[in-house]
Amino acid sequence: MVILRTLFLVLFTAVSHFATAQQVADTAFVYTSKQPKYAAGKGSTIQIDEAHFNFHTLNGRYAPFAKVLELDGYEVGANTEPFDLQRLQSCRILVISNPLDSSNVGNWSLPNHSAFTNSEIEAVNQWVKSGGRLLLIADHMPFAGAAEALGRSFEFEFLNCFAFDNRQRNFERFYAGNGSLLPHSITQGIDTLVTFTGSAFRIPDSATPLLALKNYTLLMPDTAWQFEETTPYESGDGYFQGACMHYGKGRIVVMGEAAMFSAQLAGPNRNQIGMNTPEAGQNAQFLLNIIHWLDE
Repeated sequence: MVILRTLFLVLFTAVSHFATAQQVADTAFVYTSKQPKYAAGKGSTIQIDEAHFNFHTLNGRYAPFAKVLELDGYEVGANTEPFDLQRLQSCRILVISNPLDSSNVGNWSLPNHSAFTNSEIEAVNQWVKSGGRLLLIADHMPFAGAAEALGRSFEFEFLNCFAFDNRQRNFERFYAGNGSLLPHSITQGIDTLVTFTGSAFRIPDSATPLLALKNYTLLMPDTAWQFEETTPYESGDGYFQGACMHYGKGRIVVMGEAAMFSAQLAGPNRNQIGMNTPEAGQNAQFLLNIIHWLDE
């Protein structure tokens, strides 16, 4: 069974790795909520981090992410400098998606060092505790490893892994019927969410789970997308891919998959990945629900 699963992963990931190298934003994607939160440009300030070799940036792969929020009235900009308390005060909500340490740019192999200095982690933690709002997104290895120290400062424990659905479906689907999509105001009105191979994390007692990894296997390769029969793995039981938490006067949402909030075209066939995928029709509303909860 392990051999069969390894063969499946090799075939699957060969295609996925090829697509990853050619992912570009789908600039034609548009999602507008029926009732925007704010008048145009009058909403809270959101900054998308791009100071830490992030795979997703404001004018790059997260341009559709920003467009969804701008159409909801938010003012969206980019953070281009290392974090400190003074800089963080300039935004209401900070989005960090798939950061990397400089040593892993173009090198998705172990070791995966923290993308953030200790002083940056302390600044972000203190900012949230004082009322800041953080959306931390860390995808499959090496991104989960790069975000692990920041997540741990809030008592979230990232596993630097690939989370694979044992049912071997084209997309990972989360829905209430099997207990993988859990009740919260963030998931209200959402029937099904689709993700595209992410990481996994454990949550502190004070956090509320949103997406539970039911019937998943977590693989920990030495190099991203390269799997062998000897690759370490463990069950996904007790791990999550989405959670939220009050932290002091602030709030934090942690997600283990980033493409679900993008809208990308991948590979020579320009395959849809993210919110533009027909099966992921509720992902954009889920993003808005997250931002609205953080903004409250």
